[in-house]
Amino acid sequence: MNDDGGTRLVLSVPMRWGDMDAYGHINNVEVLRILEEARVHAFGPPAGTGLPGVEVDLPVFNDLPEGTQALVVEHRVKYLAPLNYRNVPARIEVWISAVKGASFTVAYAIFDPVDGAKCVIAETVLAFFNPGSGRLLRISEQKKRHLEPLLGAANFR
Repeated sequence: MNDDGGTRLVLSVPMRWGDMDAYGHINNVEVLRILEEARVHAFGPPAGTGLPGVEVDLPVFNDLPEGTQALVVEHRVKYLAPLNYRNVPARIEVWISAVKGASFTVAYAIFDPVDGAKCVIAETVLAFFNPGSGRLLRISEQKKRHLEPLLGAANFR
């Protein structure tokens, strides 16, 4: 449980040597890859992608109607301190900061794995899309109940 009332999932995501820029920091574009890895580790891969792997505690994408796509609608990223390359995984906290009618927001905080400094805060807005109808899908009440335990404060207000 966190101070803002929500439970945060704590994950470790490796930093790759190739993620570094010329200054020894993780490149800003690679930070988005790290966020994606954290999201998939936390909630599982979107249905129809990849092969079966380890079950996750909160499978957000596995009970969607056939053919549904989980799409990124928006990213917001704020760099608080350089995330320097290290040969140990970054610590990432993941939670849900908003649930709306047809979208939900995943929030993140990335911490340096050695000194614990908070380096990045970010949010990703996701929506479920039906390509056949060309429409966004409403978030079901069941899905909202699934996400509720992780509902906490937004990073950006």
